[in-house]
Amino acid sequence: MPTQVLVLGAGVAGLSAAIELARAGLSVEILEARDRIGGRIFTAHDPTLNHAVELGPEFVHGLAPEIWLPVQKYGLKITEVDGDLWCSIDGRLEKCSFFAQAGKILEAMNDDGPDESFLDFLAREFPGDDHADAKRWATGYVSGFNAADPGLVSLHWLVHSREEEARIEGDRAFHIEGGYETLIGILVDELKRLSVPIHLNTVVNAVNWRSGSVEIAANRQSAERKFSARYALITLPLGVLQAKDAVCFCPELPSAKQSALQKLAMGKVVRVVLCFRERFWEIVHGTPDARSLRDLSFLFSRRDIFPVWWTQMPDTVPILTGWSAAEAAEKLAGLSKDEIVGKAVEALSEILFIRKELVESHLAAAYCHDWDSDPFSRGAYSYVKVGGEGRQRVLGEQVDNTLFFAGEATDTSGNNGTVHGAIASGKRAAAEILKST
Repeated sequence: MPTQVLVLGAGVAGLSAAIELARAGLSVEILEARDRIGGRIFTAHDPTLNHAVELGPEFVHGLAPEIWLPVQKYGLKITEVDGDLWCSIDGRLEKCSFFAQAGKILEAMNDDGPDESFLDFLAREFPGDDHADAKRWATGYVSGFNAADPGLVSLHWLVHSREEEARIEGDRAFHIEGGYETLIGILVDELKRLSVPIHLNTVVNAVNWRSGSVEIAANRQSAERKFSARYALITLPLGVLQAKDAVCFCPELPSAKQSALQKLAMGKVVRVVLCFRERFWEIVHGTPDARSLRDLSFLFSRRDIFPVWWTQMPDTVPILTGWSAAEAAEKLAGLSKDEIVGKAVEALSEILFIRKELVESHLAAAYCHDWDSDPFSRGAYSYVKVGGEGRQRVLGEQVDNTLFFAGEATDTSGNNGTVHGAIASGKRAAAEILKST
């Protein structure tokens, strides 16, 4: 049977869509530029600790059915994040008390008036120096959690995202045992059963299309390849679609879709996973109780670089993950892995008020991935700029019943930047293709 649908991208959006289409009897092929399956899901394994190390998405946020249904169907083990929240402030470590203050600011957001940036909202609703500390923590949350520039991000989008988080209990976080790779494995096994081929190391250069026909020009191991089909499902990350030197569409995408691309942004993130020989942070100076960090879950600070850290609690494996997003990530641009790890170790030592040499002496391995410089992602995950709420729908709209679009940036339910949002978008696009057949 001639190929009916070409899926560009082997992330969860593309994999999920391909399964739906193949189950319905369509002939499907997947083209993936990387040498692996999963897209921005990227699970490594530390051999010494025998533990998953996530370089992309790590947490399952809330009770989204797109993840929980396969988790329950296949009996995957999943553990809720637990433990204490600590802050490193003014030369000491203490239990965090900023959440209630920052929460009041975030709860004051609404979409009643014209859209504006988060910083403009703060200036209008909380002027002057009042609530300075709470505003600082709230801003850090917006830039850290959403990987968004608080001077660019849409207030309306933030409101809608928080509403969706509340609906699925998004304040709860979980780990899948073995990492997100286990979920990818389930999807891949199903695609094998359905005989759907996945072409790795296949870099798409051009999408040449007309109504009812698509021809994809790609490079595979330095050789030119062409793929033809009736439909193409584009699940490429937002950053790739925005790049001028990535994939060429001929003819160009409609102006409305190009305009939508300008109103969405790709968040920047640099994360470092440090694997240690032991949980040395259980006994540190600067705390009222020398052993009070034994149940540490998250550690927050006001540092410019790597201000947030977390453990694997309730799993007591000696791993700490450092997180730099938005402006904090930009300050690490262009650095090598060794330089980034060095910055992370320095940040951790300052936050814990211990010598850098002590941290280094316990360090066994370090992992990181530069998503911003990755040519096949060009950023971590998407957010919406001022005036852009609703453009996710435009980005996801089909073109002439020939080109279809999915991926977390096309989510319209408030789940941009999440794994479950990407899966939902793939299923939505698959349903659109089936409806047009």
